[in-house]
Amino acid sequence: MALVTVLRDLRHLWACLLCSLVKFEYDGCDYCDMVYDCTSSSFDRIIAMMSPDDSWRVNNFKPGVYVVSVTGRLPQRTVRELKRRGVAYKSRDTVMKT
Repeated sequence: MALVTVLRDLRHLWACLLCSLVKFEYDGCDYCDMVYDCTSSSFDRIIAMMSPDDSWRVNNFKPGVYVVSVTGRLPQRTVRELKRRGVAYKSRDTVMKT
């Protein structure tokens, strides 16, 4: 079984603008290494993914804490790079309207 960090408070947490994974600033994201360009400290509604292998829909997710909404947008250069790689970006910011 993998060691999982338990959140003690919400200070110093950042959520990824692409995948919504919540981590400490120094831990980075399990999916990418662009912590400062692709994260925000402003987010809403925390949910936990404990056993993704037991799910029919999210079995490719990593165990951890995710948010439903994260405030902010990815930089345009990052969006272009994702598009070039065939990765569809859908903003998880429910505050900003496109």
